Amino acid sequence: MAAATTPAAAASPSSLPRQRPPAASLPAVLDVGNMNDWQKKSPLDWETYMNKLVKVAAIEKHEYEGWVLTVDPVSASIVLAAFPENEKVSISVVMGHAVQEVEILKEGDSEMKQRLSRIFAPKESKAYSPEELEKRKNDLKTWLETNHIPVTEQGELGRTLCVAGVLTIDPPYGPEQCSSSNEIILSRVQGLVQGYLEKQQ
Repeated sequence: MAAATTPAAAASPSSLPRQRPPAASLPAVLDVGNMNDWQKKSPLDWETYMNKLVKVAAIEKHEYEGWVLTVDPVSASIVLAAFPENEKVSISVVMGHAVQEVEILKEGDSEMKQRLSRIFAPKESKAYSPEELEKRKNDLKTWLETNHIPVTEQGELGRTLCVAGVLTIDPPYGPEQCSSSNEIILSRVQGLVQGYLEKQQ
């Protein structure tokens, strides 16, 4: 029995040095190599979490609880909705690379699914009058410029804001309307916009 355990014990330390050099020599692909289990899931796997109450364990012992609205297929970021004591909905985004574990707490019933589907429904943007949307756009643009973030207007009516040439924000100018192929910039700007909107309330 002792003979059987010795090789196993000897194998694990010797296998460690073999894993280290590739990571050290390839800093550019470190993120790809270090993809967590959540990021490795397929869109079909992520879909099974939709409209469910989950608890997300993230890095640095952060925990988030909320209903899964969507999972970004590029970054694996989870968009959660919470309804604190029937107040206005609170949206939070947990970046995919930070997710360590996702535990399903409760299935959503049909009423909850409808409630969640209404959050991002196109009709919500119609709740803003053209004047209100213009004001939201101008206020956000001014705020970004104040924070030394280059921003321009795009599109026929100048309704889309373009940040640093790599990210766009469409009406009604919330974190969910931010779009970019660069996830790092996307998450940073989404965080900024979220913080800005919370201060406005």
